[in-house]
Amino acid sequence: MTSAVDEAEGRLRGIIANTPLQTLKRLSETFGANILVKREDLQEVRSFKIRGAYNKIGALTVEERKRPIVCASAGNHAQGVAWVCAHLAIRGTIFMPRITPVQKIERVEHFGGEHVEIRLVGDSYDEANQAAQEYCRQSGGIFVHPFDDPQTIAGQGTVAKEILDATEGHVDLVVLPVGGGGLASGVASYIKERDPSIVVVGAEPAGSPSMVESLRLGRLVTLSEMHTFVDGAAVRTPGRLTFDLCRRYVDRVVAVPEGRVCATMIELYQNEGIIAEPAGALSISALEDAGVTPGKTVVCILSGGNNDILRYPEIMERSLVYQGRKHYFIIEFAQKPGQLRQFVDDALGPTDDIVRFEYIKKTNKERGAALVGIELRDKADLAPLLQRMEAIQLNVRRLGSEELLYDYIV
Repeated sequence: MTSAVDEAEGRLRGIIANTPLQTLKRLSETFGANILVKREDLQEVRSFKIRGAYNKIGALTVEERKRPIVCASAGNHAQGVAWVCAHLAIRGTIFMPRITPVQKIERVEHFGGEHVEIRLVGDSYDEANQAAQEYCRQSGGIFVHPFDDPQTIAGQGTVAKEILDATEGHVDLVVLPVGGGGLASGVASYIKERDPSIVVVGAEPAGSPSMVESLRLGRLVTLSEMHTFVDGAAVRTPGRLTFDLCRRYVDRVVAVPEGRVCATMIELYQNEGIIAEPAGALSISALEDAGVTPGKTVVCILSGGNNDILRYPEIMERSLVYQGRKHYFIIEFAQKPGQLRQFVDDALGPTDDIVRFEYIKKTNKERGAALVGIELRDKADLAPLLQRMEAIQLNVRRLGSEELLYDYIV
C-alpha cells in the first residue's frame, strides 16, 4: 500500500489541499499529551473524500474518461466525485436517495455544475446504490466506490503521508473515524508499513458498529438495524477489502455514543470555532477510549465539516442528554389549583429549568399526567430533584432512552 499511496500523493499534488495539523491546547492540557487535529474539513469540498475520488478518476485513461462516471452517495463522496468531474470536464452521474436533504443536493449541484447529472432514486442509500450499479452495467460506466476500491483507499491514505511528513514521523497514536473503512484502511496500512510502533485506533458510531462487530466476529457483518445520526459513518456493511486491511493494520476500533459526539461538536465550535460534522468529530470524541498516554503525540483526523446548521438544535439536545443535564418525566398532578405552583416552589432547585411542559386538563378525572422536560446546571442535581419530587408525593416516571415516547421527544 505504501507505493500506491506515494503514487496517489503525486497525482493529488497541487489538486487538493495539504491540510494543516492544528494543536488543540484545551485537549492537550486535559490529557497531558500533544493533541493535534488533521483538518480535512478545510478541503474545498470540506471532507477527505475528494482524495479517493480524484485518485480513482484521475488515474483513468483518456478513453476510460469518455465513459460515464457513476457513484451512489447522499453526502461527502457525492460532492467529491462532482468536484472531480467538473475539474476534469468529464461526465458524471450521481445517484442519491429521494430522502436526501435539499442542502446536500444543492452542494453536489454546486460542485458538479453542467458536468454532473443527479438522479434521485429510492428511499435509502442501498436502493440508490442498487440503481447506480444497474445503470453502470447498462451504460458501460465506471463505478467510483466510496470506500471499497484500492485506488480510493490509496487516495485516502495520502492523509497518513501528510501526517508523517509534517511530524517527521514523531507520532505515537492516530485516531480516525470509521464508516465503510476507506480512510481507516488507507491510513492504517500506510502508517503501519512505515512504522509499526504507531498505534492506530478507529472510532465508529455506537449506533452503527458494523466494523466493530465484523472485527469482533472475524467476518463481514451486515447490521439489521442501525442509527444514522452520524450519517457520514453509518454503514450497514463494511467493504470486503477495507475489512481485511482494518483487521490487519488497525489496532482496535471503539464504539462512540452519539451523545458524546454531539458534546464534542459543541465544544469544538464554542472553544476552537471549528464546525465539524458528526463523523468529523468521531475521532476527537474517542480520545477518552483511545488509550492516550501523557506526554505522547496524538493525531486525530477531523474528516469533514459538512454539517447542516438546521441540525444544531438536535445536536444540542443530544449533548445535554448525554451529559446528564437534561431529563424528561411523566408527572401526574392532581387537577386542582396550585399544583404547578407547588411543583415549581418545592420540587425545582434554584438552577433547575423547565424546558418543556405539555399538559391537557381532563375534566372527568381527578388527576392528569404532564410531560415535563427539565434542564440541570450539573448532572449531580438530578438526585436532589428526584428526592424533592418524592417528598411532595408526586407520582413520577422518568423516561428512559429505551422507550418509544423518548424517541419522539429527543
